[in-house]
Amino acid sequence: MPCLETDHLVYRYSTAETVLSDISLRVPTGSIYGFLGPNGAGKTTTLRLILGLLKHQQGEIRVFGRSLHRHRLDILRKVGSLIESPSVYGHLSARDNLRILQLVHRCPPQRIDAVLQLVDLQRAGLKRVSGFSLGMKQRLSIAMALLHEPSLLILDEPTNGLDPNGILEMRELLCRLNAQHGVSILISSHLLAEIEKLVSHIGILDKGRLLFQGSMDELQARQQQNLRIRICTDDDARAIELLRSRQLPAEMLAGGLHIPQQPEPQIAALNRLLVNEGLAVYEITPVQDDLESIFMKMIGN
Repeated sequence: MPCLETDHLVYRYSTAETVLSDISLRVPTGSIYGFLGPNGAGKTTTLRLILGLLKHQQGEIRVFGRSLHRHRLDILRKVGSLIESPSVYGHLSARDNLRILQLVHRCPPQRIDAVLQLVDLQRAGLKRVSGFSLGMKQRLSIAMALLHEPSLLILDEPTNGLDPNGILEMRELLCRLNAQHGVSILISSHLLAEIEKLVSHIGILDKGRLLFQGSMDELQARQQQNLRIRICTDDDARAIELLRSRQLPAEMLAGGLHIPQQPEPQIAALNRLLVNEGLAVYEITPVQDDLESIFMKMIGN
């Protein structure tokens, strides 16, 4: 059973502006689900609706198999979230920030030490948050979201503004939460190369419409028709003329010339052709679109 489902979700800011159209998400239990889309696609609006931060208009939201409309408080006790920027008290220490929430959630005091260790802030627990780096503030915000031991964590652009080291630390933290603690994670982001290393499932949103949803394996299988062969020689301009003279579509792209996927015997024959024509062949390798390329094609850019 999915830990989160939305059925035909629609949201309008006004009668003339539809922000979300017929959004039906399925976030599998135990997954890391990447929610992708350009700025203004409707990602944050969707997450706010799921958390009950915007008034429901049309469609159904179910979390852990229960209707958010009917069981909102019970559901939110099992959900942690970080939407947009970290919300912390800068004049207080990390431990004091957590202590306030510990009283609100009525969870055991020992959870404070547990989550500080989980996000690797145990040595900074007494330090004022105003002196934290952005990466430390993001990790503290996730510690606050984890304090009540949620089963589902919803994160909106948690790597915004982080340097490469901070992004790596965030990725390792989320993978650890998922693998070792069984937390399902829904994460929105525009950092496609980073998301590709992190998620098991993906949803691609553009202009309020869901263009694709499924596992990373399903997305890559769908793109098999885009598999190409890259050939690098000591004279790519001459090589491309030879290939085109054999009615083989070839084009010059970054890193060499590219042809559509071919059977192995045909690749061997092409190699012989180029070598027999006096060309040195440095590389023949399959090339598949990465997530960024797939994403850009889907949204039409």
